[in-house]
Amino acid sequence: MPELSPVMTYLAPVGSILALLFAVYLVRTVMKESEGTDQMSKISLAIRKGAAAYLRRQYTGVGLFFVVMFVILLIMAFAGLLTIFVPFAFITGGFFSGLSGFIGMKVATSANARTANGCREGLNKGLRIAFNSGAVMGLVVVGLGLLDVSFWFLFLEWFYSNIDVLPNIEKYQAITSAMLTFGMGASSMALFARVGGGIFTKAADVGADLVGKVEAGIPEDDPRNPAVIADNVGDNVGDVAGMGADLYESYVGSIISSSALAVAAGFGLNGIVVPMSMAAVGVLASIIGTFFVRSSEKATQSVLLAALRKGTYGTSIIIAIVSFFIVRIMLGEENIGIYFAILGGLVAGNLIGLTTEYYTSDTYKPTKDLAQTSNTGAATLIIGGLSLGMLSTALPVIIVGVAVIFAFVVSGGSVENFEVGLYGIGISAVGMLSTLGITLATDAYGPIADNAGGIAEMAGLPEEVRERTDALDSLGNTTAATGKGFAIGSAALTALALIAAYTDEINTLIAKNSLNFSINASITNPYTLVGLFIGGMLPFVFSSMTMQAVGRAAQGIVVEVRRQFKEIKGLMEGKAEADYATCVDICTKAAQKEMIAPSLLAIAAPIAVGVILGVNGVIGMLAGALVTGFVMAIMMANAGGAWDNAKKHIEAGNLGGKGSDNHKAAVVGDTVGDPFKDTSGPSLNILIKLLSMVSIVFASFVLRFQLFK
Repeated sequence: MPELSPVMTYLAPVGSILALLFAVYLVRTVMKESEGTDQMSKISLAIRKGAAAYLRRQYTGVGLFFVVMFVILLIMAFAGLLTIFVPFAFITGGFFSGLSGFIGMKVATSANARTANGCREGLNKGLRIAFNSGAVMGLVVVGLGLLDVSFWFLFLEWFYSNIDVLPNIEKYQAITSAMLTFGMGASSMALFARVGGGIFTKAADVGADLVGKVEAGIPEDDPRNPAVIADNVGDNVGDVAGMGADLYESYVGSIISSSALAVAAGFGLNGIVVPMSMAAVGVLASIIGTFFVRSSEKATQSVLLAALRKGTYGTSIIIAIVSFFIVRIMLGEENIGIYFAILGGLVAGNLIGLTTEYYTSDTYKPTKDLAQTSNTGAATLIIGGLSLGMLSTALPVIIVGVAVIFAFVVSGGSVENFEVGLYGIGISAVGMLSTLGITLATDAYGPIADNAGGIAEMAGLPEEVRERTDALDSLGNTTAATGKGFAIGSAALTALALIAAYTDEINTLIAKNSLNFSINASITNPYTLVGLFIGGMLPFVFSSMTMQAVGRAAQGIVVEVRRQFKEIKGLMEGKAEADYATCVDICTKAAQKEMIAPSLLAIAAPIAVGVILGVNGVIGMLAGALVTGFVMAIMMANAGGAWDNAKKHIEAGNLGGKGSDNHKAAVVGDTVGDPFKDTSGPSLNILIKLLSMVSIVFASFVLRFQLFK
C-alpha cells in the first residue's frame, strides 16, 4: 500500500470550503436580479413567510426529539455501550442535514419571482436564475456534508493518535464507528424533513387541484384558489428542504459506510481517505459543470434537457478521469479494480436517471400512452399509471444488480477476499453520489421553476412569459423525477454498504468483548427469516401511514377551500382576496402532527427487532426492507411522475386540452400520484438507510440484551 501524503487527508475540508464559497457566490449572483413588479414581490414574500413559518415549527418539534435522543445516547455512553463522541456526532449530523435544507429553501423562495422576472427577458435568463439557485442547494449539501465528515475524521484521528492512543486497526475501527453515528442524526433529520414536507406539499396540492381544477374549473395557480400559496410553499418545504436533507444523508452515509468497510478490507487510512477525496473532486467537477448549462431563447423541452445534461455528463467525465489517479495514488496499481467500481457507480447513476426519464417524460411512449387512457376516465388512467410504475421497476433493479456484482468482482471480491468486494460496492455508491453537487442542482431547480410559473399566473404576466415558465416547469417535472430515480438508486447501494458495515460492527464488538456469539444470517435460520418478513413489511406499513397522513391533511384543505368559495363573496369573480394564511396553517399543523408516527416507526423497529429476534433477526429485517423498499420507491416515484406528466401532456393542448373530460381524469390521476412521488416514495429512501444506521448505533445494546441468539 503506498504511503499516504498528508495533503490527501485535507482534500475533503478544502473541497467543503470551496463548495460553500461558490454557493455564496451563486447566492449573490441570484440576489442581484430583480423580483419584478410589486405584485410579484408580494406573492414571493407570502411564499417565503409561509415556508419559514413551517420550518420554524418543524425544527422546534424535531429539536425536542434530538434532545431526547442525545440524552439516551449519553446514558448509553456512560454505560459503556457507546463512545462519548457518539451523542455529539448524532447532533452534528442532524444539525447540518437540517441546515442544508433550510439554506436551500431560503434561496429557492427568494429565486422564484426572480426566475419569473428573468423569463420576461428571455428563456435562457430564467433558466440560469433557476439553475443557479438549485446549484446553491447542491453545493451546500455537499459542502456541509464534507465539512461534517472531515471534521469528525480529523478530530478523531488526532484524538486516538495523541490522547487515547490505540493501535492502527483499533484506531480506525473506533473512528469509523463513531462517524457512522452522525449518519444516524442526518438520517433522522432527513426523515422528519421528507415526511413532514411531503405531507404539507401534497395536502396543499391535492386540495387545490380537487376543488380548484375539478370542482370550480379554474386554472392551476389561479389567485382565487385559497390553497395556491400553500401549494407553492409546499414545493419548497418538501421538494427543496426535504430533498436536500434526504440527499445529504445519502451523501454522508455512502462516504462513512465505505470508510468503515475500508477498515474491514484492510485498506486502513488510505481506504478511508479515498471516498472523501472523491467527494472533494466531485465538488470541483460540479462547479465546472454548472458553467455548461446554457440554452437558446426558442428552446424546446428536449433542448432544455440537453442543456442540463451537458452539466451532469461533463461533471461525470471529470470525476471519471480524476478518480483513476486518486485510486492509483492511494491504493496502488494492484487495487486499480476499485477505480472500475467507481466507474460502475457513475454509469449506473446516469442509466437510472435515463430510465426514469423514459418512463415519466411525456416525450416518450409510456407517458403518452398513459395520457391516452384518460379517454375512458380516471379509473383506467389510475390502472395504467399503477401498471406503468410496476413495469418501470425492472430496469433500475437490473442496473443496480449489475452494478453491485460488477463492483464486487472488479474490486477483487471473492470468498477469500469478501471484504474487499464489499468495499468496492461501497465505493461505487460514492461514485454515483460524487456528482451530487450538480445532480441536486437539476432537481432543486424544478420547484423553483414551478413557483415561477405560479407567480407569473397570479401576477397576470403576458402569455409569452407564462409559456417560458411552463417550459421550465415541464422540464422541472422531468428533472425532479430523474432526481428521485437517482436518489433511489444511490439509497440502494448505500443501504447495502450499511448492512455490510453493520455486520462488521457486530463482529468487531464480538471480538472486542470476547463474546460467545457468531452471526448466522442464513435464510434457514428462523430468526433471520422472521426478520426478513418484518423488514419486507415495513415499507408497506410506512407507506400506508404516510399516504393516510396526506389524505387526512388534504381533506382539511378541501373543506377549507370549499368554505371560502362559498362564504367569501366576490372571490370567484376575482373581486375579493382569498384567505391564504389559513390553508398554510392547516397544512403546517397537519404535517407536524402526522409526521411523528411514521418517523418513530423507523427508529423503534430496529431496536425492537434486535431485542426480540437478536442480531440475526436485524440482518434479515435490513435485507427485507432494502429489497421491498427499493422496488416500492421506484414504482411510486415513476407512477407519480408519469401521472403528473400525462396531465401536463393534456394541458399542452393534446386530447382536448385544459377543461376537457380527459383533463379532469388526468387531474384525478395526478392527485393520486402526488403522495406517491413526493411523500411516500422518496421517504422510503431514507427509511431503508435509517434502519441500518439505528441498527449500527444500537449494536452494543442489542448484543447485550437480545432475547434469542
